[in-house]
Amino acid sequence: MTGENSRTVSFDIRQDDLIGPGILSLLRYHLQEMHRHSPPGNVHSLAPETLRGEDVTFYSVWISGELAGCGALKRLDSHHGELKAMRTAPAHLRRGVGDAMLRHLIAEGRARAYRRLSLETGRPEPFHAAHALYRKHGFAPCPPFADYTDDPFSLCMTRTL
Repeated sequence: MTGENSRTVSFDIRQDDLIGPGILSLLRYHLQEMHRHSPPGNVHSLAPETLRGEDVTFYSVWISGELAGCGALKRLDSHHGELKAMRTAPAHLRRGVGDAMLRHLIAEGRARAYRRLSLETGRPEPFHAAHALYRKHGFAPCPPFADYTDDPFSLCMTRTL
């Protein structure tokens, strides 16, 4: 992958146990940002304890030994997965971290024989970069799925695999 200075960036994506201080710090930052940009009651991000659940597989992205981002895949049923906890560390923005993680999660969904991947995100401007990334990878708006409800703040997106 080519970074902003035309240098090659190598991503190391690995399953993570969510106990390292770096990943816990990144997840705290993720939750703070979600609360900062979302109205009360509209934060659907999962806490580390929930991300450790049997139905969730959590991944971290590393660049040259430095934590660069994270993402998770939650099993909704045998044919449907949900993307969770997608976040790029601030020092690694615009280096392809989110793109690399999203490609990994799509490949993992295929490996699990999921027929569909879905996600929920916010609609306002702070979420527009995420919308563009998801659209680039074939996600399109859809009605609420799983436990989500129709809500003017939330945008649900899905794609078939």
